[in-house]
Amino acid sequence: MTLPKAVTIIEVGPRDGLQNEKQFVPTEAKITFINLLKQAGFTEMEVTSFVSPKWVPQMKDAKEVVSACSDSLRNIVLAPNQKGVELAKELHCQAVAVFVGVSNTFNKKNINKTTKESMQELVPIIQNLKEENTFVRACISTSFYCPYEGKMKEEDTIALCKQFVEAGVDELSVADTIGMANPKDVYSLFLKLNQLFPEVLLTAHFHDTRGMAIANIYAALQAGTSRFDSSAGGLGGCPFAKGATGNVATEDVVFMLHEMGIETNIDSSKLLEAVSFIAPYVSRKIDSKHFALKPVSLQ
Repeated sequence: MTLPKAVTIIEVGPRDGLQNEKQFVPTEAKITFINLLKQAGFTEMEVTSFVSPKWVPQMKDAKEVVSACSDSLRNIVLAPNQKGVELAKELHCQAVAVFVGVSNTFNKKNINKTTKESMQELVPIIQNLKEENTFVRACISTSFYCPYEGKMKEEDTIALCKQFVEAGVDELSVADTIGMANPKDVYSLFLKLNQLFPEVLLTAHFHDTRGMAIANIYAALQAGTSRFDSSAGGLGGCPFAKGATGNVATEDVVFMLHEMGIETNIDSSKLLEAVSFIAPYVSRKIDSKHFALKPVSLQ
């Protein structure tokens, strides 16, 4: 069995984890949450998104959050269109994420464009960002299953990833958006992606809807993947997939990796402090095994 000696965890809680939270989380609380996560050792993090407050009210304070994250770490902002990219440029963001789903129906429901139409719009945006030396992360939604179309064809996911690679992205974040992937399919896809695109950072993104996320991470590890998205406290969810739960909990992922002797550079106790801090601000229950087993006091 060949496994990586070290893994990079990209913390997505401040953006993907909070974006669908119905009650507004105060800006200062978001900034404190981000800072606590950084103190735990995270060097790459999705901090916010430049989307219309009409559609995602939780992200209406994106400018304030970005302004508070002026350190040299990779603070990623989601900018799904040209307007979002322009805002990212105004605030001198050094890392921008874009996203497209493999599923046409998912894209139409989400951004009112087909996959092809989305890529036609995004390719010149990506190329422009790269001309300005911006780190570009491509998030590939519905890589395994779609809530409307069912199972995605592996070759369609690979084809979309190839388009992003040819456009010049630095990273592919390949997502099991509704948490229906299984370890066999995960191993197959990530093995092929690692072989096809060795020059691009390849990240796996799993939701834990059916309790398969940890098993899927193990399968991706075996396929040579050493980068994973996760959300502190298991925060998050998909607004277009009924019943879909949050992202896999960062603290559960870190525990498994450490028990296997794989380094993450994450301080588990400080990570749990960050989860304890944000817990009172969210309406949903913290969905992680290790937070439930070992609650942490900030005193």
